[in-house]
Amino acid sequence: MGRSSSDRIEKGDAPSARPPRPGISWVWVPLLPFFLFAIAFLLVPSISIVYRSFQGPQGQFTFGNFVELFQRSDLIRAYRNSLSISFITAIAGGVFGFLLVYAVILGGLPRGLRVFLMTFSGVASNFAGVPLAFAFISTLGRVGLLTSLLSSVLGFDLYRSGFSIYNIWGLSLVYMYFQFPLMVLVMAPALDGLRREWREASQILGATGPAYWRYVALPVLLPSILGAMILLFGNSFGAYATAYAFTGSNLSLVTIAISAQIRGDVLYNPGLGNALAFGMVIVMGVTMLGYSYMQRKASRWLR
Repeated sequence: MGRSSSDRIEKGDAPSARPPRPGISWVWVPLLPFFLFAIAFLLVPSISIVYRSFQGPQGQFTFGNFVELFQRSDLIRAYRNSLSISFITAIAGGVFGFLLVYAVILGGLPRGLRVFLMTFSGVASNFAGVPLAFAFISTLGRVGLLTSLLSSVLGFDLYRSGFSIYNIWGLSLVYMYFQFPLMVLVMAPALDGLRREWREASQILGATGPAYWRYVALPVLLPSILGAMILLFGNSFGAYATAYAFTGSNLSLVTIAISAQIRGDVLYNPGLGNALAFGMVIVMGVTMLGYSYMQRKASRWLR
């Protein structure tokens, strides 16, 4: 005879409950605009640059653009100038920007000064282009305010002494205006992430202040510092509007050379311009990979 349902339950052979069918997840929907933006303004233009860099004047496939890129001295000089300015501003901006943010966050300065600095950094890091170039020309140009004051009050001719704002060092000085604030914004969370327990533990073990920074704080902050410097390098390497408004075509940079090849009336060669841009894509890609690697290293301590 068949067993009753109570008998089956007592025997422990009741049918197992069917797992619920998973529904459609809508968590990814808010990310859809970001992915569409990245595809439209990053992926598609990058693919277009790679494709067009192998095109000749008549649309034929050619390697001539890259051959010309490595043979022309003016294009090599453009890359050298861009890399030099990027290295100068990344190192100087990283060192002095770190000292500035350390003085405000850990140096015991008033809290109101920190609020002012962070607000100013958020504004100044985006202040570039024609307004920034005009501000420095009006201040340190040949007839700028500071130049005229030094000449009339102290009798000191700044430009006769060898100074010029219209060269690599002068443009680097202009870039520092937005490199310093960017370093402050990037490094402030890292300095806030230093735990008080680490300093207290080092003091209990007999470590002095310099020893704490040498063996504890700097090793923890080093990936963040290097990552921020890499970010400053990429930020400077891709700048165009400030350099063009400041020097025009007097200083050869990669971004200015690309504009001359793609939009110029005399040096019109879109294939060569895309080959130059392809080189920039490689440099910026390496920069992004380096920054991501350093951020992963830093996140292990700052969680």
